[in-house]
Amino acid sequence: MSESTLHVRYLGQQDYESVWHAMQEYTDNRDSSSPDQLWIVEHPPVFTQGQAGKSEHILNPGDIPVIQVDRGGQVTYHGPGQLVAYPLINIKRLKIGVRQLVTDIENSIVQMLENYQVKAYAKADAPGVYVDERKVASLGLRIRKGCSFHGLALNVDMDMSPFQRINPCGYAGLEMVQCKQLGGPQTVEEAGEQLVKTFSHNLGYQNLVHHQGLSQSYE
Repeated sequence: MSESTLHVRYLGQQDYESVWHAMQEYTDNRDSSSPDQLWIVEHPPVFTQGQAGKSEHILNPGDIPVIQVDRGGQVTYHGPGQLVAYPLINIKRLKIGVRQLVTDIENSIVQMLENYQVKAYAKADAPGVYVDERKVASLGLRIRKGCSFHGLALNVDMDMSPFQRINPCGYAGLEMVQCKQLGGPQTVEEAGEQLVKTFSHNLGYQNLVHHQGLSQSYE
């Protein structure tokens, strides 16, 4: 049954806008029987500015493009070596609210890092996951027709310097950290494999179906 099955798509490295528009398309065209999906991807360097974003938080983008997008939240950075995971979830069918989905995503990252003896936590007033007040994962969602898209970005093994060109998530001076420094997963592939396990468990999926890349039907 579609309610208990999660389709996991491994996209490799894909440009941000193509994946964003594919998420929109899937969400706009899905119906009550369409399967829930989790897309695992890396993006080339890009700053994305959420709907609440203020331009003053983009300090010095330089040669990295800035894209205005339809998720919640402020500005963040995506780049190679960062695990980006997009849950395309029918939360109405799962009978959960957006706050519960956010909590489940955050807990999935916290539990994954616990397996590496890394003590991480979420904050009620600032979505994402933190270790010693440094942010290791950012979160921004959009809900349309009772379904989620956009998602989370977990810093794994990346060039962190572009974060200094912005106020991450709208917080001046917020320090970012990555899994490699913390003794967590050392590669995006490892992080993705572990996150799929904790995420699917927390959301109650009994079956996982794995795919490589995108297709026209996304089935």
